[in-house]
Amino acid sequence: MNEVFRVSLDQDLSGFTAILWQKKIPHRVLEHEGEQQLLVPYNVNAEQIAALYQLWQQGGDLSGLQVHQEGGRSANSNILGSWLTLLLIAFSVVITLLVSLGDNVQMMSWFTIVEFHVQGNKIYYADLPAMLMDGQLWRLITPAFMHFNVPHILFNLLWVWVVGRRIELLLGRSVLLGLFLFSALISNVAQFWISGPMFGGMSGFVFALLGFAWLWDRLKPMTMIGMPPALMGFMLFWLVLGFSGALESLGLGSIANTAHLAGLGAGLALVPFVRLFRQ
Repeated sequence: MNEVFRVSLDQDLSGFTAILWQKKIPHRVLEHEGEQQLLVPYNVNAEQIAALYQLWQQGGDLSGLQVHQEGGRSANSNILGSWLTLLLIAFSVVITLLVSLGDNVQMMSWFTIVEFHVQGNKIYYADLPAMLMDGQLWRLITPAFMHFNVPHILFNLLWVWVVGRRIELLLGRSVLLGLFLFSALISNVAQFWISGPMFGGMSGFVFALLGFAWLWDRLKPMTMIGMPPALMGFMLFWLVLGFSGALESLGLGSIANTAHLAGLGAGLALVPFVRLFRQ
């Protein structure tokens, strides 16, 4: 649920909550940290409820006012409202198929952060600044779309759909796009610096999504993403497993641990900027 506002315990909210029930607006009032906290479901516009409360405090007439609720929207409209999330998923599937889960080395060379070629047992790759000067800027982003096994892409795209879609619907498409571009750039460059160009996947973006959602909700904004607080524990546990080598020993392939860590940092770092922009 989204937090609308907090008031002191001695403030009587019964008159306002009666109006909310009259308008069939679901809500809850909880005692939290020595204050009263009004919560509404995610499909109720929290900003409108806060404005109603201000009007009610001033003695205004609320009888003719309506509050927008999104619960009646069709499944099709929900899907159309998250088309950027679907586009990111589609690009991942298409490019993963083009590179044949990493078996098509020649095609991979178009999407890795720098061009490379294999000669014998050695991999030779181009200089990153030179490729950028040559105008191949897409390479800073496209490694995120490549995946090298089925569990890898299924795991990543499930999180992109669950968390990315919520961010797109609740905070806006520009927030999701900025989060993807920034986290892909940071995680790809960081992983290249550590391991060279032979990596790929949405994992850096996924960690950015989870880190962003966790910190955003901890700061208790009026519009919450609604991910469980245990997410940070999961992320840290997964990072430890990755750096320990346990995931590779389970047959999940080589893990881009640096991309995970960089993506998490990118997601956390973007939260204050998005909050400032939305204000």
